[in-house]
Formats: sequence, structure tokens, C-alpha cells
Amino acid sequence: MQEQDDRRNRAGRFRSGEAVEQLAPGSLPAPPAGWRERWLALRHRLVASPRFQRAAAAFPLTRGLARRRTRALFDLCAGFVYAQVLAACLRLDLFTLLAAGPLTPEALARRLDLPPERARCLLRAAASLELLTALRDGRFALGDLGAALLGNPSVAAMVAHHAMLYDDLRDPVALLRGEAGPTRLSAYWAYAGADDPAGLGEGTVAPYGALMDASQALVAGDILDAYPLARHARLLDVGGGEGAFAVAAARRAPQLRVTLFDLPPVAARAARRFAAEGLAERAATLGGSFHDGLPRGADALSLVRVVHDHDDGPAAALLRAAHAALPPGGTLLLAEPMAGTPGAEPVGDAYFGFYLLAMGSGRPRTAAELRGLLAAAGFVAIRERPTRRPLLVRLLTAERAPAPGIVSRV
Repeated sequence: MQEQDDRRNRAGRFRSGEAVEQLAPGSLPAPPAGWRERWLALRHRLVASPRFQRAAAAFPLTRGLARRRTRALFDLCAGFVYAQVLAACLRLDLFTLLAAGPLTPEALARRLDLPPERARCLLRAAASLELLTALRDGRFALGDLGAALLGNPSVAAMVAHHAMLYDDLRDPVALLRGEAGPTRLSAYWAYAGADDPAGLGEGTVAPYGALMDASQALVAGDILDAYPLARHARLLDVGGGEGAFAVAAARRAPQLRVTLFDLPPVAARAARRFAAEGLAERAATLGGSFHDGLPRGADALSLVRVVHDHDDGPAAALLRAAHAALPPGGTLLLAEPMAGTPGAEPVGDAYFGFYLLAMGSGRPRTAAELRGLLAAAGFVAIRERPTRRPLLVRLLTAERAPAPGIVSRV
């Protein structure tokens, strides 16, 4: 009986927290592992075993998988070299040289101003990455990826820009711990850390404005295919940079009037772009900061690759400002690469995760997280519009609630 009373007392103390306080940190019993967790533990023990690795590489039924995993692991280790091979090809304009047809290594060495052996090293490396194709007669031609890059100059701009990112990632652990100090990307994207972004000069915004313009041009068509703007009368493009998306939208919908809103020096550059494109009569610009509110009067508002540049607080404030700027029934377009995109997880989670970390502002978010931010800002009818290349951009649309008695258009 005494033993039973002792057990009951111990149980009561545990429920009340008394016994928990007496336990050392980390000494609480772990919950029982589920079958999936046990299976993963067994699998990982096997995969980590050198003996199992050798056996899997020799066994006919597992040999192919073992070789693919070995290649994938090596690609992770060597990925920075592959990227630099691509950077060298672009800096030397190799793909343009081959656009007219195949050339011999000797001819390419002369055109590239490289020693013959060094030229062959680059050519073989580029061919191994499918940037070039090695022909049987010894000449080199464009590969599928090299040809694709010729049609996407914005990719070349991003690759050249990556020199700063590589420098910032030299010590990734210091970056993760916040011990890396000022990064080159935070200086490049000056608005990210500026106390008064609206006060930046044009010389400061020009470099990143051109890069932003190239990245928006890469995805503008995909966004407009997913959500045609013909039903709208006026678009407010917030954070639109030098106007790549605004120009594409105006071309697609000839009746659409467009206003681009960005920092004053960026908006000034966009105004010159609109004039050069012959769109000055129906495309205008306004300079300012969304922290002071957004201009009203548009029935559609776009945020193209903007929200992920901001931490959670400013991102939520931006969406609230967008909601306030739209009329009842107005539509928001939120377009950017998103974390957790099926088949493109390394893009949203790895690439943009570390890029924005080095930039010093923002983070990639899942579609579910963005839906939550939109709902918290007051938006309704939130839905995803499938895009052609979700790896590069996904699109969420949302409405400000229509006035009573008005049916949503979404």
C-alpha cells in the first residue's frame, strides 16, 4: 500500500511540474519513434556504412542508384566549380562566338585569347556541363544549355552579379551566425539596409536597378500568361524597378494604364524607359516609400519579386498598404519564387535562402506562408495561378473584399 501511495505521489508531483523541475535539461523521455523515423534511422545507418556503399555499388539491382547518388554528392562538392565554368564562358562571350557554327579548339583559343591547352580545358569542362557539344571531328558547337543562355541575357547578368554572392558566402557559418560583418550584397542592394531608402541617389540605385530589370523581364511573360490584365483599367506596379514588368503589361493590354511606384531615383529611371518605349501617354511613375502608404486609384496592384526582399514585419506592412490602396474588388498580384516549390526546392530554399541572408533582408516563403500574410492583411479570394515555370516564379492573386452585393471576379 505504501508503495502504491509513493507512486501516486510521484505521479502527482510530475503532473504539477515539481518532478520536471528536478530533472536535468534534456533528461525528459523522448516520445516513441514512429515507423517512418525508425526506417529513416536504419536507412541512414546503412547509407553511412562504407561496407554497404561498396556492396550497393557492386550489386546489379542497386548499382545504378548508387552511382547516381555518388554523382549527386560529388556535384554538391563541385558545384562552385561548375558555376565558375559558366561564368568564364559568359565573360569570354564563348556562346556568341559559337552562335554562327562550330569552331576548332585552335580557332577558339585565338578568339578567346587563351593558351591552347587552357582553352581546351575550358571547352571540355563546358561540354561536360552540356553548355557545349564536342563533335567527332574535334570541333566544338553550342550545347542545349549554351543555346538557351543566348536567348536569356538576364541569366548572364545574374551570373556576373554572383561574384559578390560568392564573396559573401566565403564563410557560410559566419554568415549564419551573424558574424560576417557587412556583406557586399547588402551594399549593392542599398535600400535593404538604408535608414532612408527614398533618399538614395541615382548612382546608388542604377546597378541594382538594371539587374532587377533583367530578372523581371525573365518572368514577366509567365505572369501575364497566368493572369491576363485585359479586365483591368489601371495597374499600380509597386517596387517595379526600371519598368520591365510594367512595359510588358502595357504591351499585353493596350487599354491598360500603368503607374510604377518605387524609390524616387528608381522611378526617374523608369520614366525615361517609358518615354523610350513610346508609352509615356499611358505609363506614369511615382516616387516614394510604401512605409508612407501607396497611391490609390488602380484596380490591380502588382508585387513582382518584391515581398521576399522584406522581413516579416515590413512584408506584412507592405501587404496592408496594398490592401488599403486597392478599391473594393481590386486585385493584388504577388509573384516571386517560393520556398517548397515541388521539384525546385533547392531554388527557393537553398539559393534564395542564402542569397537573401547575404543581402541582409527578407527570406523565401512558402505559398502557405504568403497566403497567411495576405489573409492577415485583409485579402480574400486568395488563389494560386499556375505559371509555366514555377521554378522561376509562382503567382498568387487576392482581392480586397468586394462591396456588399458585388460578386467577386476571381
